[in-house]
Amino acid sequence: MTIRNTALADKLFVLGIDGLDPRYSCKMLREGKMPNLQKFIDRGACREDLMMLGGHPTVTPPMWATLATGAYANVHGITGYNRQGSDIDKIVGNFDSRNCKAEPIWNILAESGIKTAVFHWPGNAWPPTSDSENLYVCDGSTPGGLGMGAATISDEFICMADVKAEAVTFAKSATADLDKACIVKPEEAVAAVSAAASVKDVSEKTNILVNWTDGLNAGTIPDQLSAAISPISEPKNWAIDVPEGAKEFILLLSKGLIRRAGLVLKNEDGKYDKVAIYKNKKAAEPFVVLEVGKIKSQIYDQAVSFDGETKDANYNMKLLNIEEDGSHLEIFVSNATDMHADFIFSPSNLFYEIAENVGYIAPSSYCGNNDPKMVTDCMFDCWNVVCKWQSEAIHYLMEKKDVKVVFSHLHSVDMQEHRFIRFLSKGDKDYDIDFDAKEPEMYQKFMEDIYVQADNYIGTFLHLLDEGWTVVITSDHAQVCPEHRPLQLGDPQGVNAGVMSELGYTVLKTDDNGKTVIDWENTKAVANRECNIYINLKGRDPHGIVDPADKWELEEQIITDLYSYKDKKTGHRVVAMALRNKDAVLVGYGGPECGDICYWIADGYNIDHADGLSTAYGDEETSLSPIFIAAGKGIKEGFKTERVIRQVDLAPTVATLFNVRMPAQCEGAPVYQILEQEF
Repeated sequence: MTIRNTALADKLFVLGIDGLDPRYSCKMLREGKMPNLQKFIDRGACREDLMMLGGHPTVTPPMWATLATGAYANVHGITGYNRQGSDIDKIVGNFDSRNCKAEPIWNILAESGIKTAVFHWPGNAWPPTSDSENLYVCDGSTPGGLGMGAATISDEFICMADVKAEAVTFAKSATADLDKACIVKPEEAVAAVSAAASVKDVSEKTNILVNWTDGLNAGTIPDQLSAAISPISEPKNWAIDVPEGAKEFILLLSKGLIRRAGLVLKNEDGKYDKVAIYKNKKAAEPFVVLEVGKIKSQIYDQAVSFDGETKDANYNMKLLNIEEDGSHLEIFVSNATDMHADFIFSPSNLFYEIAENVGYIAPSSYCGNNDPKMVTDCMFDCWNVVCKWQSEAIHYLMEKKDVKVVFSHLHSVDMQEHRFIRFLSKGDKDYDIDFDAKEPEMYQKFMEDIYVQADNYIGTFLHLLDEGWTVVITSDHAQVCPEHRPLQLGDPQGVNAGVMSELGYTVLKTDDNGKTVIDWENTKAVANRECNIYINLKGRDPHGIVDPADKWELEEQIITDLYSYKDKKTGHRVVAMALRNKDAVLVGYGGPECGDICYWIADGYNIDHADGLSTAYGDEETSLSPIFIAAGKGIKEGFKTERVIRQVDLAPTVATLFNVRMPAQCEGAPVYQILEQEF
């Protein structure tokens, strides 16, 4: 037996990918489609199934907090995508480290003298909770790409120019039929930009979700991006010598509040195949030239932000298609990211240092909406840009800032999957909406592409194994393709009134303004956020009607009714487990930040993720489990362990590798079976 008093590792990279599924990854590995992940497995240690036992709820903020602290949600206190507000129907955003009651491992490493970086770790990273000069923190305030919430200042859209268009305007949705375009008036554009300020709003809100199409399920319903519309015409009043045969159009940014001049250009064969965009007709040079099918990144211009202020902005753009005669074209314009978003970097000057040497924050995308063109030509390509930028930014920290430990998070898999994962199989979902969800092969191809994209990103760090680094590949949870249409229960985005109304516990009414609200005089319980049911208790809740003496019996009745509730098609129960708050500690949940009853949806009826047990399976070899693979210095090579590796085990394993103390509230244990040394 070796008694160890020195570190096993001196450089560590935690390569986190939100939503990366070990079960689906195994499928891709069998088919030879994730060669870089396979190389990490061959050179490292993991379980045969690559699985890690996740905590609850299976959603971003609490699970990344569990990975960082080694504590379950009932201990660290981040118990959902949102946290509970002042009443049982209220929710508040939960991406704030000040809500976390447990110590993260990166504070310990930095305060031990090890230069450490946290690169976009949503849940408990921002704002930083240590003032150590050895700690760098790059965002963590929202999911999505780095800065997607805090630094995004305008929405993605399509620019459509056509010789048949009569005026320059902005439409609420892109449509090839210009006569059907729903035009946005200038005053509506200003109002829409202002209303979007809620992206940064962390005030209390009440979202009442009634139908299966509400909340996360809303991603099921196909919709279209808004569109800037412009005529294509002969060039007029340009200060430059316009190329022969060029035609002009106008690009509207920020819902029409900013105008840019564009030229449609011919190639040597006389066919139109690219566009040049200028700040105005007096500009000597275009600020971007776009070619068909090629996304352009790091395009610097301006945007009117959600608070109405005009700011410097970074865009991606892509010329999606153009008629050879120059009569029609479509351009995808990404979200705009703030070029002065130093307020989500610590120290703040690190933002400008990365911008100067790597580029400004890359815009990410969420525009799939079941449209193949949007998924593959727009959203997917944006995430390719994000992957490249993020890899280069992390390498910059390692190579130029001498960072020895990096905790990183990439949201590419999770965010894109939300747009289509439930369509990987036909099942009996019967969505009854106006689109064809009966082509699972198309969606399966989307899924494969995203995992290949993730594998390419993983491959950019493979060289670290030859340079003395220890690398851990992990995730917070995965996503499942349900066999059946999800019910309105277990959604993290608000009050789940569907099933609870059917059971008679939540009663709704219409107020004087025609809005659906809770009838508090007749409501005994509310299911709010994922996995939580709150009794409407006298003396505790503002509208309480249930006597505390009746609370125990009511909980028993609700739990019985949840288990008895059957899917109308299959006749099977839809709730896998329901526990009183005091019993939820058995799965790392419960406590003062959770409901009186905690419940989880059964396999086959899940809403992508967030509502199920971490061991849940879905169709097409999907699961809710996170992944775990470790390789490099201090780790056994080519080793498979039978140990059940838990999410709470990451932080103590890191502490052991660096021979530093455990986080104060840590509940996990080092995965000593995979370490080279016995101790």
